[in-house]
Amino acid sequence: MRGVWGAVRPHAVRLVGAGLAGAAAELCGLGLVAAAAWLIARASQRPELAALSLAIVAVRGFALAKGSLRYVERLAGHDAALRALAELRGRVFDALAAARPAPGLPGEGRPGEGRRVRDGDALTRMVSDVDAVQDLLLRCVLPAAASLVCGAAGVAVCALVRAPAAMVLGAGLLVAGVLVPMVAAVAGGCAAARMAAGREALAVRALDVLEGAADLAVFGASGRFAARAGKAAADLERAERSAARVSALVAAAGFVVQGATVAAVTWTGLRAGADEVGAAVLALTSLIAVESVLPLAGAAQRLCEVLPAVRRVEAVLAAPPVAGPSRPVGLPRGPLEVELLGVRVAYGDGVALDGVDLRVERGRRVAVVGASGAGKSTLLAVLSGDVAAEAGAVALGGRPLGRYAPGDVRAAVRGLTQDAHVFAGTVRANLLLARPDASVGQLRAAAERARFAEVVDALPDGWDTVVGAGARGLSGGQRQRLLLARALLADPPVLVLDEPAEALDPVMADELTRDLLEAPGGGTLLLVTHRLAALAAADEVVVLDRGRVVQRGRHEDLLAVPGAYRDLWDAELLAA
Repeated sequence: MRGVWGAVRPHAVRLVGAGLAGAAAELCGLGLVAAAAWLIARASQRPELAALSLAIVAVRGFALAKGSLRYVERLAGHDAALRALAELRGRVFDALAAARPAPGLPGEGRPGEGRRVRDGDALTRMVSDVDAVQDLLLRCVLPAAASLVCGAAGVAVCALVRAPAAMVLGAGLLVAGVLVPMVAAVAGGCAAARMAAGREALAVRALDVLEGAADLAVFGASGRFAARAGKAAADLERAERSAARVSALVAAAGFVVQGATVAAVTWTGLRAGADEVGAAVLALTSLIAVESVLPLAGAAQRLCEVLPAVRRVEAVLAAPPVAGPSRPVGLPRGPLEVELLGVRVAYGDGVALDGVDLRVERGRRVAVVGASGAGKSTLLAVLSGDVAAEAGAVALGGRPLGRYAPGDVRAAVRGLTQDAHVFAGTVRANLLLARPDASVGQLRAAAERARFAEVVDALPDGWDTVVGAGARGLSGGQRQRLLLARALLADPPVLVLDEPAEALDPVMADELTRDLLEAPGGGTLLLVTHRLAALAAADEVVVLDRGRVVQRGRHEDLLAVPGAYRDLWDAELLAA
C-alpha cells in the first residue's frame, strides 16, 4: 500500500525507535521476572549475601529500565503515528477534493467509471478510516515486533537452564503466537468486514438524517430515513457484539495455552534434572514469554478490522487524478468566452443535458432559467469541469477545456454552487477562502454587493463572529448572502451563480439579482435563477427545458412571443 506508506515513511525512524524501545522494555520485563525468580528461590537456600548481590542489582536495574523504556516507546510511537496521521489525512483530503465525480446518481456510477463517494463515506474515510492506520501501527506492528524479540529471549533463557524445557516453550509460543492469532483472524475476519461495512453505512445514513433534517421534515420522510439509520446502527451493533465474543474466546484460549505451557515447561525441566531454583526460573520465564505473545491474538483480530479501512484509504490515494493535458496551455487574462457544442450529460437513466449548444461572449451577462430539473445546475458544473460531458465539446477562452490544467479551470470558473459549504470558523475566514490576501475594504465591498454587510454589522463579533459547520447560527438567507459575498470576492474570469437570491424575500431577491446583472464584476457572468422579474438587465436569457435550449434572447423579446419563458413568467405572476 504505497499511498499509506508514503505518509508513514517520513516518520519511519521514530517508529523504529519506538519498536526498539518496546522490545527492550519487554526484555527488561522478562529479565526482571527471571532475575527475581532466581533471587527468591536462591535466597531460600540461605547463601551468602555476596552470592545474591548481582541478582539484586539486576532486579533493580530491570525494574527501572522497563518503566523508562515503556514511556519512551509510548511517546515515540504515538508521536510518529500522530504525525503520520496528520500527513495522511491531508493527502486523503486532497485526493477527495481533486476527484472529479462521474456522471451518475449519488452513490452510483456508469459502467467503467466507478462509484461516486457519498459525503458520509468521504467523512468515514477522512476520520475513522485514517484513524485505523494509527491502530495498524501501534496495536499491530509494534506489538508484533516486541513479542518476537521477547519470545526468542525467553527460549534462550530456558535453554540456559534446561534445553528440553526450551523446546517445550518454543512449541507453546508457536501455539500462542501463531495458531491462536490465526484462529482469531479467521474468526474475526467476517465480523470485521461487517463492522467496516456497518460503519460506512451508518455514516452515510446518519449524515443524510442530520444534514437533510429540514428537507426530510418538509416531505414527511424523517421517519423513514431515521429508520434506515436505526437499522444501520443495529447492524453495526450486532457486528461489534460478534467481534467482542470472538475477542473473549480468543483471550480465554490464550490464557489456557499460557497455563498449559508453564506447566509443561516446569514439568519438563524437573524431569531433565532442574533443581528448585531452575524450576522457579523456568516457570516464571515461560509465564512472561508466553504473556508477551498473547497480544498477537488481539493484534491479528484488530488487523482484520483495520485492513478494510486501510484499503479504503489506499483506494482514495491510488485513484487516478483528474486527467489533464501533458502540456497545458495558459488561460488568457480577463473575462473569458465560454462555448458548449452538442453537450450531453446523463444521470442514471435520465438525461440532464441533451445536445446543448451555447456560446457566451467574453464579459456578457447571461441568465439561465427553466423549471426544476431542466439541467441548469448541470450546465454550470460542465463549464467548471466538475461534471464530464458524455458527448460534445466545451471550450473556454477559445480553446477546448481539456487543453487547460484542471486546477486552472477550477480557478477560472468559480462562484456560488448548490453544494457550496460554510466551514466552522469566523465569518472573515470563510470569506477569505476565496481570496486569502483580500483587504478589509475588499471584504466590505463584496459583502455590501451581496447585501451581507448589514448582517455582519449585526453579529456580536462582526467579522470575527464564529459560525458552525454548515452555517449553524445563521439563517438560510444569511448563509446564502455569505456564500454570495465569497463568490463575488473571488471575481474570477467566469463567474457562475446558482440561485444566488435563494431564501431571500422576493423584493430583496429581485434587487440583488438586478444589481448582479448590472454590475457583476470583471468577468463573464452565468446566473441561474427561478426569478424572472429582474432579468431585463441581462444581456441574454437562455431557457432550458428537459436538457435542451428551447429559447434564448432578451427578456422583453421572449415575453413578446408564446413559449416556455412566457409560461414561466405567467406562473411567477400568479405566485406573487
